[in-house]
Amino acid sequence: MKFTEEARKKAAPIWDACLNHPFVKGIGDGSLDMEKFKYWVKQDYVYLKDFSRVFALGAAKAKDLATMGTFAKLLDGTLNVEMNLHRKYAAKFGISEEELESETPAPTTQAYTDFLVVHSYSGDLAELMAVLLPCEWGFWEIGTYLKEHGDTSERNPYRDWIEMYSSQEFEEFCRWCIELMDREAEQCPPQKREFLLDIFITSSRYEYLFWEMAYKLERWPV
Repeated sequence: MKFTEEARKKAAPIWDACLNHPFVKGIGDGSLDMEKFKYWVKQDYVYLKDFSRVFALGAAKAKDLATMGTFAKLLDGTLNVEMNLHRKYAAKFGISEEELESETPAPTTQAYTDFLVVHSYSGDLAELMAVLLPCEWGFWEIGTYLKEHGDTSERNPYRDWIEMYSSQEFEEFCRWCIELMDREAEQCPPQKREFLLDIFITSSRYEYLFWEMAYKLERWPV
């Protein structure tokens, strides 16, 4: 069994919980409280800053020029395209660039990005992919599901979000990540493979917590 098949099977209860989370369901049918979505946009912008560092580290740890080049393109795309689109998307919901830049990471955002960066920095490429993959793959699954079963009409204010994460371009990127993860894991001994599974599961749990954080408008208590 490929690593990603085993990881996806092991993480199934967590991913099902993400798919059935009221935040995700609210995006799907358009009923999500706008303030909760705005909060998610701002926290996701904070998250993307550190996610960019993961791509930079991926380029540094890549074992061949093709993989290095792909990570470099992903870094450039995130910093100079995706984050710019994020700013424009935020503006549609009344969020200024100043608000995005000054947003303080919530406890869950801080914990998740610390987890991402630490494993990406201290580990090898397999570890980096294990910590990265649940975010990208999970969003693709959610986007694809909502595209098929959600409300994608003009009346859904989150229609563009669904379109973004169900797009062919995003699918191609996710498939590339899955293939790279399997190639790297294939070379790992059983003990390392179990370690990678643990990282994958923990990242998946953080994905659930991120939805929960946004739904509850989590802030530091003191």
